[in-house]
Amino acid sequence: MSMSLLSFTLSPAHSLQDLRDAAQLRAQAYGHHLPTMAQALAEPDALDQQAGTTVLLCRDKASGLAVGTVRLQRNHPQPLQIEHSLALPEVLGRATRAEVSRLAVRPGSDALLRPMLIKACWLHAVSSQIRWLVIGARSAALIRIYRGLGFADLLPPGEQVPLAHAGGLPHNVLAFDVVGAERAWHAAAHPMYGLMVDTWHPDLELTPAVRLAVPGRHRAALEPVALA
Repeated sequence: MSMSLLSFTLSPAHSLQDLRDAAQLRAQAYGHHLPTMAQALAEPDALDQQAGTTVLLCRDKASGLAVGTVRLQRNHPQPLQIEHSLALPEVLGRATRAEVSRLAVRPGSDALLRPMLIKACWLHAVSSQIRWLVIGARSAALIRIYRGLGFADLLPPGEQVPLAHAGGLPHNVLAFDVVGAERAWHAAAHPMYGLMVDTWHPDLELTPAVRLAVPGRHRAALEPVALA
Protein backbone atom coordinates (compact mmCIF):
# COMPACT_ATOMS: atom_id res chain seq x y z
CA MET A 1 0.00 0.00 0.00
CA SER A 2 1.29 3.44 -0.92
CA MET A 3 0.91 6.61 1.15
CA SER A 4 -0.25 9.95 -0.19
CA LEU A 5 -0.66 13.34 1.49
CA LEU A 6 -3.49 15.67 0.55
CA SER A 7 -3.74 19.45 0.42
CA PHE A 8 -6.63 19.22 2.87
CA THR A 9 -7.72 17.30 5.95
CA LEU A 10 -10.95 15.29 6.09
CA SER A 11 -12.62 14.39 9.37
CA PRO A 12 -16.02 14.36 11.09
CA ALA A 13 -17.30 17.75 12.19
CA HIS A 14 -16.40 18.10 15.87
CA SER A 15 -17.94 21.43 16.82
CA LEU A 16 -20.82 23.78 16.10
CA GLN A 17 -18.39 25.94 14.12
CA ASP A 18 -17.51 22.95 11.94
CA LEU A 19 -21.23 22.40 11.27
CA ARG A 20 -21.71 26.08 10.46
CA ASP A 21 -18.80 25.99 8.01
CA ALA A 22 -20.29 22.89 6.37
CA ALA A 23 -23.66 24.63 6.13
CA GLN A 24 -22.12 27.66 4.41
CA LEU A 25 -20.62 25.36 1.79
CA ARG A 26 -24.03 23.76 1.24
CA ALA A 27 -25.71 27.12 0.80
CA GLN A 28 -23.10 28.12 -1.76
CA ALA A 29 -23.36 24.85 -3.68
CA TYR A 30 -27.14 24.38 -3.65
CA GLY A 31 -28.46 27.92 -3.29
CA HIS A 32 -28.49 28.65 -7.04
CA HIS A 33 -30.93 25.82 -7.86
CA LEU A 34 -32.71 25.75 -4.48
CA PRO A 35 -33.12 29.51 -3.89
CA THR A 36 -36.08 29.01 -1.56
CA MET A 37 -33.91 26.78 0.65
CA ALA A 38 -30.70 28.85 0.50
CA GLN A 39 -31.29 30.60 3.82
CA ALA A 40 -32.14 27.36 5.61
CA LEU A 41 -29.11 25.60 4.12
CA ALA A 42 -26.80 28.30 5.48
CA GLU A 43 -27.28 27.05 9.05
CA PRO A 44 -26.95 23.53 10.53
CA ASP A 45 -30.30 21.72 10.67
CA ALA A 46 -31.73 19.33 13.23
CA LEU A 47 -30.51 16.26 11.34
CA ASP A 48 -26.88 17.42 11.51
CA GLN A 49 -26.80 16.90 15.28
CA GLN A 50 -29.08 13.87 15.43
CA ALA A 51 -27.83 10.51 16.65
CA GLY A 52 -26.90 8.36 13.66
CA THR A 53 -25.74 11.33 11.56
CA THR A 54 -22.13 12.11 10.66
CA VAL A 55 -21.09 15.30 8.87
CA LEU A 56 -17.69 15.08 7.20
CA LEU A 57 -15.70 18.26 6.63
CA CYS A 58 -12.59 19.03 4.56
CA ARG A 59 -10.34 21.94 5.49
CA ASP A 60 -7.58 23.35 3.31
CA LYS A 61 -4.27 22.89 5.12
CA ALA A 62 -2.83 26.24 4.03
CA SER A 63 -5.80 28.50 4.80
CA GLY A 64 -7.92 26.47 7.22
CA LEU A 65 -10.97 27.21 5.07
CA ALA A 66 -13.73 24.63 4.78
CA VAL A 67 -13.55 23.35 1.19
CA GLY A 68 -15.72 20.23 1.11
CA THR A 69 -18.44 18.44 3.06
CA VAL A 70 -20.88 15.56 2.92
CA ARG A 71 -23.45 14.15 5.35
CA LEU A 72 -24.27 10.53 6.16
CA GLN A 73 -27.44 9.54 8.00
CA ARG A 74 -27.92 5.91 8.97
CA ASN A 75 -31.39 4.36 9.27
CA HIS A 76 -31.30 4.23 13.04
CA PRO A 77 -32.76 5.76 15.17
CA GLN A 78 -34.70 7.57 12.38
CA PRO A 79 -35.67 6.38 8.87
CA LEU A 80 -33.59 7.90 6.08
CA GLN A 81 -34.86 11.24 4.81
CA ILE A 82 -35.14 9.77 1.32
CA GLU A 83 -37.54 7.13 2.65
CA HIS A 84 -40.16 9.84 3.19
CA SER A 85 -40.28 10.27 -0.60
CA LEU A 86 -40.06 6.66 -1.87
CA ALA A 87 -40.13 3.08 -0.68
CA LEU A 88 -36.73 1.42 -1.02
CA PRO A 89 -36.47 -2.09 -2.50
CA GLU A 90 -36.82 -4.90 0.02
CA VAL A 91 -33.15 -5.89 -0.23
CA LEU A 92 -32.23 -2.43 1.10
CA GLY A 93 -35.17 -2.13 3.45
CA ARG A 94 -34.11 -5.11 5.52
CA ALA A 95 -30.42 -4.11 5.71
CA THR A 96 -28.44 -1.43 7.51
CA ARG A 97 -28.22 1.58 5.24
CA ALA A 98 -27.20 5.23 5.18
CA GLU A 99 -28.10 8.17 3.00
CA VAL A 100 -25.38 10.33 1.47
CA SER A 101 -26.54 13.93 1.11
CA ARG A 102 -25.46 17.58 1.16
CA LEU A 103 -22.24 16.87 -0.75
CA ALA A 104 -20.65 20.24 -1.51
CA VAL A 105 -17.23 21.36 -2.76
CA ARG A 106 -15.85 24.91 -2.83
CA PRO A 107 -15.36 25.99 -6.49
CA GLY A 108 -11.74 25.94 -7.64
CA SER A 109 -10.61 23.58 -4.86
CA ASP A 110 -8.46 20.44 -5.11
CA ALA A 111 -9.80 17.98 -7.71
CA LEU A 112 -9.38 15.15 -5.18
CA LEU A 113 -12.00 16.58 -2.83
CA ARG A 114 -15.00 14.82 -4.36
CA PRO A 115 -13.40 11.35 -4.72
CA MET A 116 -11.97 11.59 -1.22
CA LEU A 117 -15.38 12.49 0.21
CA ILE A 118 -16.79 9.40 -1.51
CA LYS A 119 -13.89 7.29 -0.18
CA ALA A 120 -14.58 8.63 3.31
CA CYS A 121 -18.27 7.71 2.99
CA TRP A 122 -17.33 4.17 1.98
CA LEU A 123 -14.78 3.73 4.79
CA HIS A 124 -17.20 5.17 7.32
CA ALA A 125 -19.87 2.73 6.13
CA VAL A 126 -17.48 -0.22 6.39
CA SER A 127 -16.42 0.73 9.93
CA SER A 128 -20.04 1.32 10.99
CA GLN A 129 -21.32 -1.98 9.50
CA ILE A 130 -23.56 -0.16 7.04
CA ARG A 131 -24.53 -2.49 4.19
CA TRP A 132 -25.84 0.01 1.62
CA LEU A 133 -25.35 3.67 0.77
CA VAL A 134 -28.26 5.51 -0.89
CA ILE A 135 -28.03 8.82 -2.72
CA GLY A 136 -30.26 11.15 -4.71
CA ALA A 137 -28.66 13.05 -7.61
CA ARG A 138 -29.89 15.53 -10.22
CA SER A 139 -26.78 16.51 -12.18
CA ALA A 140 -26.11 14.27 -15.18
CA ALA A 141 -22.36 14.63 -14.59
CA LEU A 142 -22.68 13.52 -10.95
CA ILE A 143 -24.93 10.63 -11.88
CA ARG A 144 -22.26 9.42 -14.35
CA ILE A 145 -19.60 9.70 -11.63
CA TYR A 146 -21.67 7.73 -9.13
CA ARG A 147 -22.52 5.05 -11.68
CA GLY A 148 -18.85 4.81 -12.59
CA LEU A 149 -17.98 4.17 -8.94
CA GLY A 150 -20.51 1.34 -8.70
CA PHE A 151 -23.74 3.06 -7.65
CA ALA A 152 -26.74 1.37 -9.28
CA ASP A 153 -30.03 3.01 -10.24
CA LEU A 154 -33.00 2.04 -8.07
CA LEU A 155 -35.58 3.50 -10.46
CA PRO A 156 -36.45 2.39 -14.01
CA PRO A 157 -34.43 4.06 -16.82
CA GLY A 158 -35.38 7.71 -17.25
CA GLU A 159 -37.51 7.80 -14.11
CA GLN A 160 -36.95 10.29 -11.30
CA VAL A 161 -38.72 10.99 -8.02
CA PRO A 162 -39.28 14.33 -6.26
CA LEU A 163 -37.42 14.41 -2.94
CA ALA A 164 -39.18 16.34 -0.19
CA HIS A 165 -35.93 17.14 1.63
CA ALA A 166 -34.38 18.51 -1.57
CA GLY A 167 -36.94 21.14 -2.40
CA GLY A 168 -39.31 18.67 -4.08
CA LEU A 169 -37.06 18.55 -7.15
CA PRO A 170 -36.92 15.29 -9.19
CA HIS A 171 -33.84 13.14 -8.55
CA ASN A 172 -32.32 9.91 -9.71
CA VAL A 173 -31.94 7.53 -6.77
CA LEU A 174 -28.93 5.23 -6.63
CA ALA A 175 -27.58 2.66 -4.17
CA PHE A 176 -24.07 1.39 -3.45
CA ASP A 177 -23.11 -2.08 -2.23
CA VAL A 178 -20.64 -1.30 0.56
CA VAL A 179 -19.58 -4.90 1.19
CA GLY A 180 -19.09 -5.84 -2.48
CA ALA A 181 -17.34 -2.63 -3.54
CA GLU A 182 -13.72 -3.71 -3.12
CA ARG A 183 -14.28 -6.97 -5.00
CA ALA A 184 -16.15 -5.20 -7.81
CA TRP A 185 -13.47 -2.51 -8.21
CA HIS A 186 -10.72 -5.14 -8.26
CA ALA A 187 -12.50 -7.43 -10.72
CA ALA A 188 -13.15 -4.53 -13.09
CA ALA A 189 -9.59 -3.18 -12.77
CA HIS A 190 -11.31 0.09 -11.87
CA PRO A 191 -9.08 3.15 -12.31
CA MET A 192 -10.11 4.35 -8.84
CA TYR A 193 -9.08 1.10 -7.12
CA GLY A 194 -5.64 2.41 -6.19
CA LEU A 195 -7.05 5.59 -4.66
CA MET A 196 -9.91 3.91 -2.85
CA VAL A 197 -8.28 0.73 -1.59
CA ASP A 198 -4.52 0.64 -2.09
CA THR A 199 -3.53 4.11 -0.86
CA TRP A 200 -3.25 5.28 2.74
CA HIS A 201 -4.24 8.92 3.19
CA PRO A 202 -3.09 10.09 6.65
CA ASP A 203 -5.09 13.30 6.19
CA LEU A 204 -8.32 11.28 6.16
CA GLU A 205 -9.09 10.98 9.88
CA LEU A 206 -12.34 9.12 10.47
CA THR A 207 -11.35 7.51 13.79
CA PRO A 208 -10.79 9.71 16.86
CA ALA A 209 -7.29 9.54 18.30
CA VAL A 210 -7.02 7.21 21.28
CA ARG A 211 -6.19 8.97 24.55
CA LEU A 212 -5.32 7.43 27.92
CA ALA A 213 -5.97 9.36 31.13
CA VAL A 214 -3.24 8.71 33.72
CA PRO A 215 -3.62 10.13 37.25
CA GLY A 216 -1.03 12.80 37.98
CA ARG A 217 0.15 13.34 34.40
CA HIS A 218 -0.98 13.68 30.80
CA ARG A 219 -0.01 11.52 27.86
CA ALA A 220 -0.80 12.27 24.22
CA ALA A 221 -1.12 8.62 23.17
CA LEU A 222 -0.98 5.07 24.43
CA GLU A 223 2.43 3.81 25.47
CA PRO A 224 3.57 0.24 24.67
CA VAL A 225 2.29 -2.36 27.11
CA ALA A 226 4.29 -5.49 27.92
CA LEU A 227 2.22 -8.64 27.51
CA ALA A 228 4.67 -11.03 29.16
